[in-house]
Amino acid sequence: MDTSIPLPLLGGLAPDQFMRRHWQKKPLLVRAAVPGLRPLLGRTELFGLAARDDVESRLVQARGGRWQLRRGPLTRRALPPLSQPDWTLLVQGVDLHDDRAHALLQQFRFVPDARLDDLMISFATDGGGVGPHFDSYDVCLLQAEGRRRWRIGRQRDLTLHEGLPLKILANFEPEEEYLLEPGDMLYLPPRYAHDGIAEGECQTYSIGFRAPQRGELAQELLQRLADDARDSAGEALYRDAGHAPTATPGAIPAELVAFAREALAAALKDPGALERTLGEYLTEPKPQVWFEGGRAPRRLDSVVLDRRTRMMHDARHVFVNGESWRAAGADARLMRRLADRRALTAQDLAGASEGALELLRSWCEAGWLHENGG
Repeated sequence: MDTSIPLPLLGGLAPDQFMRRHWQKKPLLVRAAVPGLRPLLGRTELFGLAARDDVESRLVQARGGRWQLRRGPLTRRALPPLSQPDWTLLVQGVDLHDDRAHALLQQFRFVPDARLDDLMISFATDGGGVGPHFDSYDVCLLQAEGRRRWRIGRQRDLTLHEGLPLKILANFEPEEEYLLEPGDMLYLPPRYAHDGIAEGECQTYSIGFRAPQRGELAQELLQRLADDARDSAGEALYRDAGHAPTATPGAIPAELVAFAREALAAALKDPGALERTLGEYLTEPKPQVWFEGGRAPRRLDSVVLDRRTRMMHDARHVFVNGESWRAAGADARLMRRLADRRALTAQDLAGASEGALELLRSWCEAGWLHENGG
């Protein structure tokens, strides 16, 4: 993607300009961001997804001033009548289950895949919403059907109502108000408070971006690094031959502290250990994702990644669905092209080594990769 070319999706801004002026800084309202947009999934298709065990869905209702939340799977009988106002169905990760939603999400790849999360569809009857709240991540709110009125504000007081099943702000202070129609989009930075109310039946697409918390990321990486610690640190035993007797047996010996410090340093002596672990973590499929095995073709003409496959790369590795491979030279360039474009043409594959082709065949067999058009 040429990030210097203006995009209608960003209101005529180039991705370079958008990231510099708005990303994590201030909201952006774009009229006709996706001109002529119609719902990618009809109401019946969306309700069908909500009923599946492998799809995360939630039903939110505001009844008599009281909020109710029910988690899926949600059959059609579990949903209120369409004539009943003030209810919302949220279906998460629709891009994992529908090629059309996946294709729409690809328009936002001017942000790294490590940050791009998923596409959630919010279906609401008249008056439906989830209350004033804030997200800890960036979000693009794209109106697909009907109209939704958004009130937004730079919220200072993040106090939440107690005893509710939803995280609803107790003292919401809106500063601006917008009515979005099909094709319109509103970008909001993290912690920018917002409240969206459906005016008639509507569908809103939320494009979310991952933002791991530092503590959670550290915990996850340390746990993964610990799995390899025994091999990387070795089996050497602590030795204290010649140590003088102690009159303070409760004190930890300084030599043992130094031995522990050396053990940790040895576990991290591989300079690429952190990068490898991070890549494996970032490409780990979501818990509800599984792949159906395919066949490994003898000859690869062109290939495309499965919509559920997460693939990234760094200077020394390629990462696919939580696994990593060392890569260098022409094969590394080929694999990085696949990660960036999510597809390879016959021309791309013409110069691939047999090792690279064999790896791609194994991914086809695992269901991570498919013959393009197959």
